[in-house]
Amino acid sequence: MTGSWIDVHAHYSPPSTAQQREASRQAMREACFMVPEPYHWTVEKTLDHMDRTGIGMQLLSNQPAGTEALRASNDYGAELVQRYPQRFGLLAALPTDDPAATMAELDRADELHADGFAVTCRRNGVYLGDPSLDPMWAELDRRGATVFAHPDAYAAGTQGRPAPLIEVGFETTRTIVDMVYAGLFRKYPDMRLIVAHCGGGGTLPAMTGRLGLLGAEPWVPNPNALTAEEMRTQLRRLYLDTAATGFASSLAPALVMTTPDHIVYGSDSGVPCSTEETIEANKQALLEFDGLTRQQREAVGRNAAALFPAAAARLDGWTAAA
Repeated sequence: MTGSWIDVHAHYSPPSTAQQREASRQAMREACFMVPEPYHWTVEKTLDHMDRTGIGMQLLSNQPAGTEALRASNDYGAELVQRYPQRFGLLAALPTDDPAATMAELDRADELHADGFAVTCRRNGVYLGDPSLDPMWAELDRRGATVFAHPDAYAAGTQGRPAPLIEVGFETTRTIVDMVYAGLFRKYPDMRLIVAHCGGGGTLPAMTGRLGLLGAEPWVPNPNALTAEEMRTQLRRLYLDTAATGFASSLAPALVMTTPDHIVYGSDSGVPCSTEETIEANKQALLEFDGLTRQQREAVGRNAAALFPAAAARLDGWTAAA
């Protein structure tokens, strides 16, 4: 494996104090996320892991729950890219629970030199298909932007288990299906959407057969009169990352829903639910998945270059000079 792979699903954290990290740990434990110690992200550890594992570039995203924290985080992410332009790109987070603030942050995209955008499937109760977000989607479509959709990392636990284990898959699926019925992919065909965790842990691809069978039936509310074929076409346009889903149980249904060139590499690094061991085990499973040819498996690491050409050019300049 070479150092030319692009990781579209990588997180970062702005600088914090030990006290802040401990407070975050306690909040996670209250949400059934039983982290044994405070998590501390650093750029040095991240670059070291990338160098050891053949990852050339990470597209960084971070989506704090508050708008001011989100803006400050975007600023820090932009600083990281400025310092390491050949190793990092920025997916600028958008505060989609506040449409006015979202449009203001979109206006800052050029200032931030953002390579793309990150949105939360359900941010503080507001789903991405909410009509209030139509202006955001229209602007993203006008830009031909690539958008990364990630489930709510701050959701409460359910049945004594943390949301990132299972619930995020269903939140992701509900969100994307709602976007389909809202006609967003029909109205805004020029924006590209990457759905985290292979469509919510593979949940969305696994549900597409049922959606195609029943979704356009007359007993299902369908205000935009989508046909089953249009639903399949819209879902086929989506991109799916491999974070914690590099296994046949996720990838096989993904390849029924979309095509191999729409599978992009994601690690989910930079968060306490991922370790070097789980990241590498997931990547190894991807490289051994026999539902793709060897050439297609290797291409997963570079498929994102078509979505982020400027970032890919920066990376390629670095690898060529190395």
